[in-house]
Amino acid sequence: MAELSPTSSRESGSSDASLARRGCPVHELKDRLRLVGLRPTRQRISLGWLLFAKGDRHITAEMLFEEAMRARVPVSLATVYNTLHQFTEAGLLRQLAVDGSKSYFDTNVTEHHHFFVEGDEQLIDVPVDIAVGALPVPPVGMEIARVDVIVRLRKAA
Repeated sequence: MAELSPTSSRESGSSDASLARRGCPVHELKDRLRLVGLRPTRQRISLGWLLFAKGDRHITAEMLFEEAMRARVPVSLATVYNTLHQFTEAGLLRQLAVDGSKSYFDTNVTEHHHFFVEGDEQLIDVPVDIAVGALPVPPVGMEIARVDVIVRLRKAA
């Protein structure tokens, strides 16, 4: 019986081109965008690279815009906002409303909660599960989508 190897395109059903792309972060990002139904435009790829290349993080549109400017990515703040919302709608990001004027976007879309350090305006993942109970019954025709717990912190006196 012949052994199957990842380099054997005929046996694995993969093309040589797809094998060559494995491990290339840009191609993986393009594939990830296509998988969620987004066209991998130059701006989405550039912003996606800035967002996802650094691992799990919390970022505002303004912070991403500043990173894009430093990286010489030609985008407007409106494009950054639109892209973040498109990524959120596609399930690539999770939006967190910390207060009425500022939203953070989390690259970790798993169920987890956050600390918010007031004054530093920094979000930190809570490292343990938090038990959330006694939720109200939603109105007729509605269901609870998720529960976000944000524990606000300040420097101890």
